[in-house]
Amino acid sequence: MKNESIGIVKTKYHSLSDDLILESGEKLKNTQIAYETYGKLNKEKSNAILVCHALSGDAHVAGWYEGDKKPGWWDIIIGPGKCLDTDKYFIICSNVIGGCKGSTGPASINHDTKKPYGLDFPIITMKDMVNAQKKLVNSMGIKQLFAVIGGSMGGMQVLQWCVSYPEMVRSAIPIATTAYSSPQQIAFNEVGRRAIISDSNWNNGAYYESKFPDSGLALARMIAHITYLSNESMYQKFGRRLQDKEDYGFNFETDFEVDFEVESYLHYQGNSFTKRFDANSYLYISKAIDYFDLAGEGSLAETFYGLKIKFLVISVDSDWLYPPSQSKDIVIGLNANDIDVRYCEIKSSYGHDAFLIEAGQLNYLIAGFLADTLVKDVMSREFAKIKEKSSIENAAETMLHEKVTHLPVISNEKRLVGIVTAWDISKSVARNYTELDEIMTKDVIVVSPEDPIELAARKMKKYSISSLPVVDENEEVIGIVTTDHISTLMTGN
Repeated sequence: MKNESIGIVKTKYHSLSDDLILESGEKLKNTQIAYETYGKLNKEKSNAILVCHALSGDAHVAGWYEGDKKPGWWDIIIGPGKCLDTDKYFIICSNVIGGCKGSTGPASINHDTKKPYGLDFPIITMKDMVNAQKKLVNSMGIKQLFAVIGGSMGGMQVLQWCVSYPEMVRSAIPIATTAYSSPQQIAFNEVGRRAIISDSNWNNGAYYESKFPDSGLALARMIAHITYLSNESMYQKFGRRLQDKEDYGFNFETDFEVDFEVESYLHYQGNSFTKRFDANSYLYISKAIDYFDLAGEGSLAETFYGLKIKFLVISVDSDWLYPPSQSKDIVIGLNANDIDVRYCEIKSSYGHDAFLIEAGQLNYLIAGFLADTLVKDVMSREFAKIKEKSSIENAAETMLHEKVTHLPVISNEKRLVGIVTAWDISKSVARNYTELDEIMTKDVIVVSPEDPIELAARKMKKYSISSLPVVDENEEVIGIVTTDHISTLMTGN
């Protein structure tokens, strides 16, 4: 099954067991996170990919809701045969805190007042969003994400993940994003917020039991939407064509009098946005974007120091909201630390929105990046082992306790001297052996951390084994890779 949708999906909800401590120092109680998952989490829980959404996005990134006319917002790259292949990967996407699509936000009920938070909702940041996502990921028993990916504000979350929880991220794919919000970006967001606040129905955020500030929210969306398009794409889509008329109207007699097709389009975008988004959430999330500054008072080179994460940084040549120069700044900071990074620039006339539209280029670039997976990207660094000179009884007890069938035998210098299996233990009983040295295999098949997983898979198949020790250049055992680690990633290969 290739390039198909994942079908009908449903949103799930996770309630945090404790308070969410925010960057401001405040606590968010009774926090709920809305999320969706697609695909199957493998036994080793090593194939999970977290997708982070943009300002107006949500957890519904792929598939269809019952009765919907269109799929999730990134269905073009998620599903069987697509770059985020649900036959290989376990895909997670959650609505950010502060949002209005199921996660706790300004429209949620404040358990202290029994009314919607409104402006009583605490200020949140990109780091707070990521901290909430980490709690969700932890609840699934996932210790490390195979990849974190997102565009626009989603890309900011990707970068924040890499800095806040570097040990939990194997690969990162920030798309059409920035490491900090520029003055121009902040300015556009402020004009949008001012449009909402100036709406008489906003009522200092306490509008949930009366009229909503739809006019202000629609205007904010219209302003923002202009920044998502390029001049070229607007010319291609609209030109200077008039809307349902042959001459200019020459009047402002009605609120919705428009002359040009582009005006009509912006009105449609603004009005439809009010049916699916909350004005207060727009205020809070856009402010979190403004506050985002990954390096703070330091440099990106300093911020990225010590990272062991592989990066694919993607920009769009016609994007003037988050231009390629800002993506290149990220790449420069990574290169300064000799971090494994690839940079690609999508060629498109769509502007910033290209990261949601250019299916062909995105699938090609991301699939190629994810397919180039090394043993070190999937191996377990925490693994059961036993020291040489141990007894067979100790080996048997370790296998039972750790629930494994293979145990690397390690010297005091951490070097591999052999491997013992459950079958070896069984034979020792029949032959009345007592010493580990009598039953272990000393000529061990191993892999290097820099080997491709395809090589590990071939060795496992050739020698009919399900586990391989990972040995570094000093012949020290640094991990183990199993068929469960790589079986889902090798689907279709």
